[in-house]
Amino acid sequence: MIDDILAAIPLGFFLSFMIGPVFFVLLETSITKGFRAAMTFDLGVLLGDIVFILIAFFSSYRLITSIKDQPALFVFGGILMLTYGIISFFKLRKTSKLPVDEVAVEIIRKDYFGLFAKGFLLNFINIGVLAFWLAIIITVGPKLDMNQNRMMVFFASVLASYFITDLFKILLAKKLRAYLNPHNIIKIKKLISIVLMVSGFLLMIQGWLPKNNELINTLDGIEKQEYK
Repeated sequence: MIDDILAAIPLGFFLSFMIGPVFFVLLETSITKGFRAAMTFDLGVLLGDIVFILIAFFSSYRLITSIKDQPALFVFGGILMLTYGIISFFKLRKTSKLPVDEVAVEIIRKDYFGLFAKGFLLNFINIGVLAFWLAIIITVGPKLDMNQNRMMVFFASVLASYFITDLFKILLAKKLRAYLNPHNIIKIKKLISIVLMVSGFLLMIQGWLPKNNELINTLDGIEKQEYK
């Protein structure tokens, strides 16, 4: 069991520094709303990962084939992310025209349930995350003898190390808040909205060009090796 935990920790650490929309939104939330808000957002992301792990664990090859044959899932997720980014960007344009005091109120406003839901949905609409967890299960599962207890310990350790690393990132990002004024924070939030738009567009491209989707092809190759 100790060996499984030690093997999981580096993966969790690596996951925490994967560059993507969640990475940037987490840092932005910490800077603009503080530690508790960012942690709440991160817990939503974590729930999305747990759901994907469960789906991946109880499906496998059929799900891989379904994803590969249904690129519309990538397009749909990309459209949602792109739309969210566009709405956020134009909403921020209106906010930036407000007086400084009102801008500050908009920035510090905290809706913990909304932040939790935002973390979950932002992670859940990215079907590539599901493909990633499938790859991990297919690769690591046989090494753990597909033992449910061992796999539970392994993935719990991955998520725990991922979350703990994120807490340190949140604390470091929060320190930047003292050096930023409300209008500079709005600029950061606009940048994050652009990141979401670009991420959504790239996700849509994965759906439009499924044959060039290296992650899905890799998953398929791994799975075929397992069944030889």
